[in-house]
Amino acid sequence: MYLISSELYDLAAELLADRIDRSEYFSGSVEFEYGDVECRLTASLIIYSRPERLPEGVRDTIFDVVPVWWEFHTSVDGCEMLNDFSFSEIRDRIVCL
Repeated sequence: MYLISSELYDLAAELLADRIDRSEYFSGSVEFEYGDVECRLTASLIIYSRPERLPEGVRDTIFDVVPVWWEFHTSVDGCEMLNDFSFSEIRDRIVCL
């Protein structure tokens, strides 16, 4: 089994947050490499955000991400490996971005 590291969660959260942008709903995939591991997160998500006032202006901040469906695949040399991915881990990171 492939163990998902904190760094991999951080990278996946950052890439997913970029894809979500300002949407209220996301359905799609984020594919990336992490060392020698090919990763793909496919998800349908409901995004909750609210305006946040900052000195430089107002921006929408994500305060919750609710998965409708998700799956996370890890492959090495084209062979898929089971992993211990947890959506709550990536959710917590997206909310903190």
